[in-house]
Amino acid sequence: MNNLNILIEVNQDLYCKEPTSSELGQKILLKSIELIDEIGFEAFTFKKLGVAINSPESSIYRYFKNKHMLLVYLTSWYWSWTEYQIVLATTNVASAKKRLTKAISILTRPAMENTSVPYINEVLLSKIIISESIKSYHTKNVDEENKKGYFATYKSVVHRVSDILLEIKPHFEFPNMLISTIIEGSHHQKYFASHIPSLTDITTKKNTIEQFYTKMALNFIK
Repeated sequence: MNNLNILIEVNQDLYCKEPTSSELGQKILLKSIELIDEIGFEAFTFKKLGVAINSPESSIYRYFKNKHMLLVYLTSWYWSWTEYQIVLATTNVASAKKRLTKAISILTRPAMENTSVPYINEVLLSKIIISESIKSYHTKNVDEENKKGYFATYKSVVHRVSDILLEIKPHFEFPNMLISTIIEGSHHQKYFASHIPSLTDITTKKNTIEQFYTKMALNFIK
């Protein structure tokens, strides 16, 4: 993918100035991912980010209203990127079952390093999604933000994979519940594997989570 010209679109309401449009904005994205991964979202501040990028704190506010909006931006970018990968992997695949298994693989497999977007470290961003992204919508303002479309990219991923599932079993009652459970469940399993391993059954095999959720999905829709 190194030679691809990839454009990932994010809701314009999530930023004051498009961060990918300038060198400083791209540096904000790159360093914020590194810093959130290093110290956690609670300890992360624009002041600390300013020190990391050697720029005044005020310059960051030209791009993002606050750190919550930055986190929502990063999670939105991640889901847009995920949907791009799903589309790429499933285009021209005739079998709905194969498309479903490919999609589940993308949703559950470990993130892979990609150099086509140099200001986003997908591996570190994936770790943030697993440990921090729930904080982007577990807020008092979630209903209002949902109406504004802040979580549209996440919902788009769920609906896209749900549509594939419904091709296999058109009258399945719980397509969105199943796909969102696979996504969130795989995040929990990855987190447990790193921090509370006795709560999971992950082995040294790299595709343990993928195998589990693929089997679960296919058995569920038999």
